[in-house]
Amino acid sequence: MADHYEVLGVERNATPDEIKKAYRRLARELHPDVNPSPDAAERFKLVTHAYDVLSDPREREQYDLGPQPGFGGGGANFGGFGDIFETFFGGGGGATRGPKSRRERGQDALLRVEVELDEVVFGTHRDLEVDTAIVCETCNGSCCQPGTAPVTCDICHGTGSIQRSVRSLLGNVMTSSPCGTCRGYGTVIATPCVTCQGQGRVRARRTVPVDIPAGVDTGLRLQMPGSGEAGPAGGPNGDLYLEIKVKHHDVFSRDGDDLLCTLEVSMTDAILGTTATVKALDGDISLDLKAGVQSADILTVKDRGITHLRGSGRGDLRVGIQVVTPTKLDHKERELIKQFAATHKNAEPSLARFQQGLFAKLRDRFLNV
Repeated sequence: MADHYEVLGVERNATPDEIKKAYRRLARELHPDVNPSPDAAERFKLVTHAYDVLSDPREREQYDLGPQPGFGGGGANFGGFGDIFETFFGGGGGATRGPKSRRERGQDALLRVEVELDEVVFGTHRDLEVDTAIVCETCNGSCCQPGTAPVTCDICHGTGSIQRSVRSLLGNVMTSSPCGTCRGYGTVIATPCVTCQGQGRVRARRTVPVDIPAGVDTGLRLQMPGSGEAGPAGGPNGDLYLEIKVKHHDVFSRDGDDLLCTLEVSMTDAILGTTATVKALDGDISLDLKAGVQSADILTVKDRGITHLRGSGRGDLRVGIQVVTPTKLDHKERELIKQFAATHKNAEPSLARFQQGLFAKLRDRFLNV
């Protein structure tokens, strides 16, 4: 088992403030919203568990003591004996922990949201319809019929547990177990709400407004605290997680925060040069094609790509050139081409040196595969 101090990266004599700062630093680095990798998720669980133990003075003291010899680390408070009693007799060593609360935190929910590539450039807003648990409007989460309230259990008298004396090899032992009448709550709902059947919540469809930030990519998860399911008996809501999927675009593809596309240019325009106006995701762009432009040449338009998810600024738009050779010529056009070829004696076709670059990323578009 990993050492909690090593997990947080602090000394064993670290102050509570140092432990808190270390946890916050690691949480910002490993939180699923920031780092979606599985390894980061496992480390985040370890970091959170380590912080839960070391931030509680009592649990930290027990952790620092470590396992003790004897019956499960007995110590001065005989905690180990309590564990043995609970194992054999279903309760603690005589001490009651009080009734448990009906209020519980609601479950987290996960939704998958598809967005268009053009929505990723500047972000977008969605109103999502979610089937989830909401607080019962009839009882407002109390679980009781309006005008009534839970009554104290007359069996455990509100303690939520029943104590009894059990004979054992060690003599008479007082054990504690949850009350079977109130199920450990200490109170009984005599007249449950008819709408929610005493649950304090009902299933319903509700609208969740979501602002999806610019720069998101497929696989990213956004956390919306408190937007998940309502908890039983009016308990706090869980969280809602949105998993993003960016739809395929027929013209543009993505390389990080850069946009990639292919511009088909006629042979004559490639020879003579021209100015082309293309429709980008956020408006028209004018491109100047110099005379003699070649297939696989790249034109870069600064700051016309995807807005950075964190920070300011945008990526670039990179346009790959594909010179289109005509396939159908009439007799006159063919004669003109022959005259042009006769006046320009080019070298014989030969293999060129392979060049690794952006063309490698665009070749599928150029070759239509």
